[in-house]
Amino acid sequence: MSLTEQSAAPSVAGRQRPARSGRGLLRFLARRIGAAALLCVGITLVSFILTQLVPGDPATANLGQRAIGDPAAVEAFRSKYGLDKPLPVQYVTYLSNVLHGNLGESQQSHRAVAQDLAEYVPATIELALFAIVLSLLVGVAFGIVAAITRDRWPDQVLRVVSLGGVSMPTFWVALVAFYLLFFKFGLLPGGGRLDPGMAAPPHVSGFYTLDAAFAGQWDVWSSAVRHLVLPSLVLAVYTVGMLMRFTRASMLEILGNDYVRAARAKGLPERVVILRHVLRPALVAIITVAGVAFGSLLSGAVLVENIFSWPGLGQYAYRSAVNLDLPAIMGVSVVVAAVYIVMNLLVDLLYGVIDPRIRLT
Repeated sequence: MSLTEQSAAPSVAGRQRPARSGRGLLRFLARRIGAAALLCVGITLVSFILTQLVPGDPATANLGQRAIGDPAAVEAFRSKYGLDKPLPVQYVTYLSNVLHGNLGESQQSHRAVAQDLAEYVPATIELALFAIVLSLLVGVAFGIVAAITRDRWPDQVLRVVSLGGVSMPTFWVALVAFYLLFFKFGLLPGGGRLDPGMAAPPHVSGFYTLDAAFAGQWDVWSSAVRHLVLPSLVLAVYTVGMLMRFTRASMLEILGNDYVRAARAKGLPERVVILRHVLRPALVAIITVAGVAFGSLLSGAVLVENIFSWPGLGQYAYRSAVNLDLPAIMGVSVVVAAVYIVMNLLVDLLYGVIDPRIRLT
């Protein structure tokens, strides 16, 4: 082989490697998207079966007392919502409608479930995003402090704080925070997304903070942020404690590695050692926990939204369950499952960004 061919060989291999890496990434994405589609179908099946096992009759829950005694009215209600058909036919019809973007008609609002979810889901996502960002900032920072001060008094104090955060019931924290920060001292608004009498900003994303900023309505933006603080603090208490514990445990495991001792022996500043050589590989576990926690915030905000009168997915799910609104219940299940699946996919993709040792093949 000539010198020219030898010098050209590495460049050809270098061009082929990104191509193979790109094809591997596409294969990985195709597999995950296919698995996500199958999971969504499985979720619809499980949700449908569970809603059918719930004791009670949707006609009895939604019709008035006089209408319940009228067999024609009950039959008309069951025929309208397809409840008179066999269960397999009901599920196949529902799955076909879901694939076309039709989640059915809510029996309580008499609107399309997709329209209801488009109204309520942005409020919960805005609240959950605010809570998870706050949890990451506080939980990771406290976890770092606890890890680098292992067995000293800051570590002991923070371990007690994290234990309290994961142990206290969310509804109890919500009631105490509502009483102290709103009723007793009046530091923060107690409920709703905006001050009474204040109109919502023009709808763009459904997030009041973003929509108000886009419209230049800074008084509305300020009110929306203040109303976000109290419920997001309550939601973040558990997540902060969990992230603090995971961050501390992950960093302590990495601090004992040889390459960390080598970095310190080279004379690198402690800040560089902690942030670059310890925190970065520890972020793999932290991001995994944060992704799961974000999905939990969406599905577990029922009590918090009811206490703080937050018009989000939790309140909608609660009213749907009380009224035995089967299309709405299944719509909420599909949305929460989709959020979990998307978050898991994003976490898997972030692995390769955070830790260069991980490769998608």
